[in-house]
Amino acid sequence: MRPRLSLRARLATGAALLTAGTVLTAMTLYVGMARVANGIDTALAAEVRMSRYAILSTQVSTFLVIATEAVQSGLPPDARAERSAPVVQNIHATFEQLEADLVRAVEAAEHGGLDQQSRYGTQSLGLARMRALLDSTVRGLARPGQEPDGLRAYLESFASSFDPLLNQAVNTEALLRREALQRVERLRGTLSALAIVMAALALVMVLAFYFGLIRSQIRRLDRLRLAARQIGQEDFAIALPDTRHDEIGLLYAETDRMAQALARRQQAVQAEWSRLNDTVDRRTRELRDANARLERVDETRRRLFADISHELRTPLTVILMEAQIGRQANPESREAFATIETRAARLNRRIDDLLRVARSDTGELRLDICPVPLPDLIAEVVDEVGPECDSAGIVLGVDDAVPSASVAGDPNWLRQVLAGLVRKAIHHARDGGQIRMRVEVDETVRIGVIDNRPGIATAQQVRVFERFAQGSGNQSGFGIGLALAKWVIEAQGGSIAVRSPVPRDVALAPHRGPKYRFACPAPRVRFQP
Repeated sequence: MRPRLSLRARLATGAALLTAGTVLTAMTLYVGMARVANGIDTALAAEVRMSRYAILSTQVSTFLVIATEAVQSGLPPDARAERSAPVVQNIHATFEQLEADLVRAVEAAEHGGLDQQSRYGTQSLGLARMRALLDSTVRGLARPGQEPDGLRAYLESFASSFDPLLNQAVNTEALLRREALQRVERLRGTLSALAIVMAALALVMVLAFYFGLIRSQIRRLDRLRLAARQIGQEDFAIALPDTRHDEIGLLYAETDRMAQALARRQQAVQAEWSRLNDTVDRRTRELRDANARLERVDETRRRLFADISHELRTPLTVILMEAQIGRQANPESREAFATIETRAARLNRRIDDLLRVARSDTGELRLDICPVPLPDLIAEVVDEVGPECDSAGIVLGVDDAVPSASVAGDPNWLRQVLAGLVRKAIHHARDGGQIRMRVEVDETVRIGVIDNRPGIATAQQVRVFERFAQGSGNQSGFGIGLALAKWVIEAQGGSIAVRSPVPRDVALAPHRGPKYRFACPAPRVRFQP
């Protein structure tokens, strides 16, 4: 099979043919217009020479009138020559112009052949004869001793000989002008016919170029555009025809390969998506089942705490009542019964703490925000943990002047957090023997707990507030860990942090750290006088 030309080669061939046709048309028009211009120039030159011959005829008539008058007047030869000299000079000037015109005409007629040049040569010969007749007549008029009749005979002979030569020259110029105009007319007709033929040929070539090449390529490009739109709509089931192996044909093949690759990729993605959906569905069912189990566990835990609370509160209520009755009935044992009543009340409060912790683990932290006087808060914590400090041999110190201000928060939770920090210090500071609570009040209320144990490593300070980060080392308190303390304080709009080692001016000997401090808002700080 003979290989086809590429699309680029066919387009270049078509463009070359159109260009060649355009160039040929332009050259034809150029040559035709040049010949038309040459014919018009020839006709105009003949018209100019005819006008000069008309001037020459007028000048010769003037010369004959002046010469005849001079002869009839009987003027001497010198006077006759002087009188006709201006007219003769004008006639010679006209002869020179005509001769120059004929020389230019002969040069311009070189492309017209010998016949054209011989005609202008004949005109030059006639012009020379007319000049010779004039010169002969002027000399005859200037001869002395001539009779008037003889002079009139010179003039009549000049007139009868000059007029035919002049008429012949004018007729020849008219013939040349007519022939030039006829050539122009023929060229005009020829150029018009050529223009029509070339226009028709150009139209045929353009139509052939369009219908033979352009339209088919546009159709192929339209089919490719539709295929691209189909691919853009994620429909890869395209089937472009296997056309000629030119540039568009190669693009067809690449588009088919791209569509097939995208179809395979889409199938793979759909398969992965199906597997992912199956995995998500399976994991969702597993999470739903796990959540159901957790809900059952949580419900069991809630019920357990409620049952424990009920079981513990009933005997505690009896103990409180018996202690109150015993304290009133036995004055001598009032102090012992008061101690029993205080411990029972504290145990009842610890049961409340236990229930609060249970609720906080479910995300249901209930806070009763109200103004809490700082001296009362500090006194409750000291009263609660003081016996524990005495039992551990630790001195619990408080700033000498606790500001008589209030802090915005839940009094029970604030008490638990602060007591939990002191218990944590008791647990870790047995060797140090000192704990101090420090209170600072400005726009916020900051309460800190400092002990004199060796301190906490910097790497561990960022993890002390994470849940389960401390393990099970602190079992002596209520189970309120630092993670719970952080949660409680932040839920009340405050913050909690640890610093270790502390500055030397606030450190307790022998070690410098650590210091736990939490801050709560104090929107209504009131100092009593």
